[in-house]
Amino acid sequence: MIEVSHLVKSYGTNLALDDVSFTVGEREILGLLGPNGAGKSTAMNIMTGYLSANAGTVKIDGKDILEQPGEAKKRIGFLPETPPLYGDMRVEEYLRFVYDLKQCDYNRDAHLEEICRVTRLYDARRRIIKNLSTGYRQRLGIAQALVGNPKVLVFDEPTVGLDPKQIIEVRNLIRTLGREHTVILSSHILSEVQAVCDRVVILDGGKVLCDEKTDSISRTIQQNTRIRVSVCGPQREVLEALRAVPEVISVAATGDRERDSFSYFVESAPGADVRKGVFFAMAQREWPVVGMEQEGYSLEDVFLKLTEGVQPNKKRK
Repeated sequence: MIEVSHLVKSYGTNLALDDVSFTVGEREILGLLGPNGAGKSTAMNIMTGYLSANAGTVKIDGKDILEQPGEAKKRIGFLPETPPLYGDMRVEEYLRFVYDLKQCDYNRDAHLEEICRVTRLYDARRRIIKNLSTGYRQRLGIAQALVGNPKVLVFDEPTVGLDPKQIIEVRNLIRTLGREHTVILSSHILSEVQAVCDRVVILDGGKVLCDEKTDSISRTIQQNTRIRVSVCGPQREVLEALRAVPEVISVAATGDRERDSFSYFVESAPGADVRKGVFFAMAQREWPVVGMEQEGYSLEDVFLKLTEGVQPNKKRK
């Protein structure tokens, strides 16, 4: 549905995007993840036709955003980080305005009523926009992106500024929209991407560092094996004993405590299984092991590992 191929974009000496490529399938929710300044918004603005690239192509449902901008943009609904709203309009007036701008050919009243129901704006449709809460304004931003029923929805930081309840509502809405639309969701909030997206592309320094299914993303850095061990014993001595176990490469206290036991993350060399060594090392010192389990990597672990030491790009010569 979306093909991003070898995008390059520079601002003076700063290379915002450096040979960025990825694809998004039909009815897939893709998370575009990265720290501030990673190139997420630049990539989205190029994908939606708001910016041109120095090099590379973007195709939306087979339509090149540069060579066939009209056809490509008909297939895109875009929510920028700041929703493009007019505060003095009423909700229904604004949606009619967007409907006319997009030159839609649906039955207007029925189409806009359905959008208001999907985004839970129906009861607020006659309210003046400047009087809406931040959460309702964000829903209205999503509603305007849905006008014309585009195949592709692009949301740039859709939950920024929302309270926890509103964030949950917007996440649920995005999951619902993903059943019928291809969705690209930009965010620097790790939990948001993990909760909503089928796949994750991590950008930093203008480069793609990772492109993986959300469920399997930990495989990108899981060269080492990590276990979580709970031991009843003096914490400093336990740490020293765990670090002395053959093929253990790092040990860290988790900060968790249950009665007289402390928990530790133990990371081993690739392919090594240190569980028996850990058990015997603790048994020799008569420190009971009250828990031991394989510990997977979270999206936060992956993100920190991949972006560690990445520097902003300079313009290529």
